[in-house]
Amino acid sequence: MRLLADLRLSRAPAAAFAGVGLFWGSFAAMLPDLKARLAVDDATLGLVLLASSSGALLSMWLAPRVDAALPRLGLTVAGLAMAAAVLPFGLAASLLPFVLGMLAIGMTTGMYDILANARVSRLEARHALSLMNLNHGLYSLSYAGAAFATGLAREAGLGPWPWFAVVGAGILITAGLTRAGDAPDGTEAPTQESRGRITPYVWCAGLVTLIGFFAENATEGWSALHIERTLGGGAAEGALGPAMLGLTMALGRLAGHLVTFRGTEPTVLRWAALLAASGLMAAAAAPTPAVAYLGFACLGLGVSVVGPMALALAGQTARPEARTLAVSRAAMIGYLGFFVGPPAMGFLSDAFGLRAAFGIGAAMILMIPLILLPRMRRLAPA
Repeated sequence: MRLLADLRLSRAPAAAFAGVGLFWGSFAAMLPDLKARLAVDDATLGLVLLASSSGALLSMWLAPRVDAALPRLGLTVAGLAMAAAVLPFGLAASLLPFVLGMLAIGMTTGMYDILANARVSRLEARHALSLMNLNHGLYSLSYAGAAFATGLAREAGLGPWPWFAVVGAGILITAGLTRAGDAPDGTEAPTQESRGRITPYVWCAGLVTLIGFFAENATEGWSALHIERTLGGGAAEGALGPAMLGLTMALGRLAGHLVTFRGTEPTVLRWAALLAASGLMAAAAAPTPAVAYLGFACLGLGVSVVGPMALALAGQTARPEARTLAVSRAAMIGYLGFFVGPPAMGFLSDAFGLRAAFGIGAAMILMIPLILLPRMRRLAPA
């Protein structure tokens, strides 16, 4: 079976993606409790979450160097570092320790994620396979399961400290599973000529990824608050919002893995972006949690393939010696959206309300089919 064979081939980066999803799913569903414990408003919470963005961007810039220096062990070392950052995270009961914890988690998560993407890109090139959607689908499955389990834990009265200790132990297990590795061959090593250069096509692919990850992570981080605060749902109902998003994203990515063939990515991206924008608008205008779940489901199905396909396109159009660099730089641009999304939603929510903030996110998604994809078509190598 193709799915199982591809999963065995990419089992090391798949474990890393599962570890990243384990933390962020738990974090999204635990966010109402964390916010209440810190006693901060939306804008302050958004500012605090920028700490993870800063740490992640620094580690992402350094990731290609780490990958070159530790081609077999870099992914495992990054996973161990992430587990070490997550294990004590639940102890942060005041603002300064929480900010420092988010900084450490941002740095380690960013490194773990980028090295996993680089590993997938190498495997795609070596075996002429499409693996990005599958591996990002593992992230979504892990995210959905973690969000749902966290909701149950909250309902049972379990607080942040014991729960994040369990999450850290889970990430430690994923780090051990990444030891099945591969090293770059001679054609994949960055040359002095290609080091540091970003083509206009990679910039556009990065911007598509940025918008997709912005919509994905902003909604993941604030959907529980939207359902609980705006629509009056309980803790379990709130946790079902990010769980629904994660589950439909997993389904979308696994389906995308099975149906995607070389050359079809732009068409799939166009329709996926339209579906995602429609879903986010429905969630923004939802009168009840049930309608919000439907909107988040449509958003998840649509946005699920945006980031992985854009990263795959960046790797496909790069020369072999520049492939890891192209993917890492497109991912770094894209993950600005992943990490800036939640704090930006905090600022927008504080200024205009959560409904308007989700509506602005939907308008951003429409930039993909209207502006960026036509530009990429003109820039694509002949």
